[in-house]
Amino acid sequence: MAPPAFSDIAKPSLDLLNKDFYHTAAATLEVKSKAPNGVAFTVKGKSDHKSGINGQLEAKYTDKPTGLTLTQAWTTFNALDTKVELDNTIANGLKAEVLTQFLPASKNTGAKLNLHFRQPNFHGRAFFDLLKGPTFNGDLTVGHEGFLVGAEVGYDVTSAKITRYAAGLGYSVPEYTAAITASNNLSVFSASYYHKVNSQVEAGAKTTWDAKGTSAVSLEVGSKYKLDSLAFVKAKINNAGIAALAYNQVLRPGVTIGLGVSIETQRLNESAHKFGASFTFEG
Repeated sequence: MAPPAFSDIAKPSLDLLNKDFYHTAAATLEVKSKAPNGVAFTVKGKSDHKSGINGQLEAKYTDKPTGLTLTQAWTTFNALDTKVELDNTIANGLKAEVLTQFLPASKNTGAKLNLHFRQPNFHGRAFFDLLKGPTFNGDLTVGHEGFLVGAEVGYDVTSAKITRYAAGLGYSVPEYTAAITASNNLSVFSASYYHKVNSQVEAGAKTTWDAKGTSAVSLEVGSKYKLDSLAFVKAKINNAGIAALAYNQVLRPGVTIGLGVSIETQRLNESAHKFGASFTFEG
């Protein structure tokens, strides 16, 4: 089995602490539908607490026998995005992605090539921005019996300079995951831990220290409790005293609602709190 990508070494704990906390947007709406011919349509809308509604209309065609996936999207920023994916078509374990973007208003264009290569105990990725720079970002992860070692590097072809680098260590089994990463040119250090206590309870924590910033270490802890097969609640709090709560409920097959609130416990009398909601319709 291939290990996770470098950016996913700490994924279980990061998902627990970041995913499904709906206060990050005032409201989100997602509608999904699938046609018998392999085409899926998705409409997404998101409103933050400051600006208007951002959204996109997406159509995806998947041909499983050939490993081809074609996705086209039109966003409210008037951007036309196209992605072509070839999974296990060129070589076993290799996934190639070609992404293009066209902005009709400004006539700006973008083109990227992404490569993902998975083998037992190895996971490597390469990201090429063909028009800007060009630039290259790559990472790899090597795993053995739950132990993970990974590294990341960025390179600007025009200036012939390394622009970024990072490294990480981890240990991952189904019940728990622990990881230490050094990012931002080995100046930001993070340690995370995730534990699946039982079928209902999950817990996790993350600490971060910026060697170029203050000497303070940030800390965030969170937990998820599965009420039943259709609902769960999540809670987290950080060392700044910001607490967040989330509730997710499947109302009926294909209809899901999520509610979230963020409370600044040290500013209870001020209007610093945030509320959000998410609605997903799938058919």
